[in-house]
Amino acid sequence: MNTSRVKFVLLFLVFAFAFLFGTTQLLDQAPESFLGSESQAAWKSVISTVLSPIKIVLIGPLLPYINFLHQDPDTPPPFFLAGFAVYWIILAFGIHFLLGKMKRA
Repeated sequence: MNTSRVKFVLLFLVFAFAFLFGTTQLLDQAPESFLGSESQAAWKSVISTVLSPIKIVLIGPLLPYINFLHQDPDTPPPFFLAGFAVYWIILAFGIHFLLGKMKRA
């Protein structure tokens, strides 16, 4: 499977935003929380706990950025989306580079 870098990055962004939507909307979980909460149903808490390592990688480094933007209560959502996209593009380029290196080795 030889995907181009741009296609890989675009797919990574789509799946990362879908993951963020799934954990915040479907599992009733705040973006900053990594583990399940007591207010969730049992199955939602278990899924939140299982998905927490992925969420730590995708959102963990952005917590200072999220907290900074939450200082202003009227921060427009595009600022959050732009910050997530910039970090995830850098992360996707790094993953694509490492996968290419492993494939060549």
